[in-house]
Amino acid sequence: MPTLEWIGKSKVINHHQEVPFRVLERRYSYDEQGQHEEDNGSENMIIRGDNLEALKALLPRYEGRIKCIYIDPPYNTGNEGWVYNDNVNDPKIKKWLGEVVGKEGEDLTRHDKWLCMMYPRLKLLQKLLAEDGVIFISIDDTEYANLKLICDEIFGSNCFVSNISWQRTYSTRNDSKGIVNEVEHLLVYSKQPAWNPNKLPRTAEMDERYNNPDNDVRPWKSSDAFAPDSVGHQGMVYGVQHPITGKIMYPPNGRHWSFGQEQVLEIMQGWAPYELRDINDAEVRAELCGIAKESVRQDVKAIMLSVPLEEAAKQAEQVYQRGQWPIFCFSNNGKGGVRRKTYLSEVGGRLPTNFWPFSETGHTDEAKKEMLAIFDGKATFDTPKPRRLLEFVLKVAGSEDALILDSFAGSGTTAHAVLNMNKADGGHRKFILIEMMDYADSITAERVKRVIDGYGEGKNVVAGTGGNFSFYDLGEPLLVGDCLNEAVAPEKIREYIWFMETKTPYTPPAGGTPYYLGKHNSTGYYFYYEPQRVTVLDYAFLATIKEKADGTVIYADRCSIGEDKLAQMGITFKKIPRDISRL
Repeated sequence: MPTLEWIGKSKVINHHQEVPFRVLERRYSYDEQGQHEEDNGSENMIIRGDNLEALKALLPRYEGRIKCIYIDPPYNTGNEGWVYNDNVNDPKIKKWLGEVVGKEGEDLTRHDKWLCMMYPRLKLLQKLLAEDGVIFISIDDTEYANLKLICDEIFGSNCFVSNISWQRTYSTRNDSKGIVNEVEHLLVYSKQPAWNPNKLPRTAEMDERYNNPDNDVRPWKSSDAFAPDSVGHQGMVYGVQHPITGKIMYPPNGRHWSFGQEQVLEIMQGWAPYELRDINDAEVRAELCGIAKESVRQDVKAIMLSVPLEEAAKQAEQVYQRGQWPIFCFSNNGKGGVRRKTYLSEVGGRLPTNFWPFSETGHTDEAKKEMLAIFDGKATFDTPKPRRLLEFVLKVAGSEDALILDSFAGSGTTAHAVLNMNKADGGHRKFILIEMMDYADSITAERVKRVIDGYGEGKNVVAGTGGNFSFYDLGEPLLVGDCLNEAVAPEKIREYIWFMETKTPYTPPAGGTPYYLGKHNSTGYYFYYEPQRVTVLDYAFLATIKEKADGTVIYADRCSIGEDKLAQMGITFKKIPRDISRL
């Protein structure tokens, strides 16, 4: 598989492992009571801070749990002032990472810098995706080719789903030069190969193709009665006698009947009496399959009329005039070729395509107008995405209880879409937004507050969606050098230890020993830690353990019991902080 090389790649492909793990500190919560300091237990999060560190901070609780990720990273057009400068410990990289992003031309430094910014973030996003999860990345032509190559590397080329063209504008300027860029890309990757999208609601135009010319109780449309591959389905390549003309009908070359022979026989009985009969047509069937006569199955019979043609035709014409024809019917007033009735009630929704028109997904002008309406006519954000685009993403890739992550949150469109859809269908979707800029509170969170409460005046009032969220900042690093940071609350350390041992989210156990973390796969875990004193695993501590398990792992500062004795008791001692795994 082709891979992309750039200046600094060797320093960033594992950079996500070197990012310090920082805890998340809740600053306030917001709900129908407004903003308050009390924790409302909301699963919706807005996090202020560098998204590389924030993504790392989410791992203990959310690794492998995110159903849908949408990100709208900087497009690196040369006109942006993006500030994602990761501190990579190499003088050469530090030199060019610190330079001003090029404003004009195809400056290689600018593209290298963008790739170094994106790579470790995509690595963490891939870890956060659920097994049935999918990521959508908005991008334009500037970095599309580079992004595709690094996504192939990180997610796997077999997990590439689609390159969607989003029609971002509904009109082009008359003074535009060259070929006008009417679309942007949505690059889509899944966690596992062979991901399938949700089907979308059918349109009225699609349903208009279905009717009931035979007075059937259900609308239907005429479709092909055959399916591909004749050689692999020789038992479904056979003749069927026409009930009116008497002609023997076969599938076209290389195709077979779409139903098994017993089912086709039953269907044809709806026109006239039929039976299975050997008509010695092996040569015809072999030609249809493209094989020698000697190689074709010899035991395949034809479906033939069991009464004289005149009698069968009279009966079939009566069925034709009566209506409500069998599922296999005939064109040209009943005397033409065979067709299959496909019922509207059986086709389900429509599959999404790789072209998303603005009529269904919104456009940039619509997004700007919605932002102006939310913020009382004040322009607060230059390049918002339309809410309908995010709603379309969630229809294609989400569910009514999906967890959605946006780590380049910008104006908060993703949260707006989630809240709006929950109000519309009673769903319980949850969002996590990350935004490093100062406007994380003043614009991103503020928009979500106004959407929850409602906004606008007079005839333009938009009712609130309801809902809630909590606002977080990146807190202290858990580890400072080789030492635990005593400024971090013990409960947050316990959550981290549990995740590193079990790779599952932490739920504090009810009751039990104060230092007990819980049991996983028949092993009990204890974190014997006090910030201001040295803890010792001794017989006195063991006497406090009440929980039963096949094995026991105990973290402490020291241990006064010999290794042989610990082994006899099925206990594994792990020294704080030496044996704490780094995320």
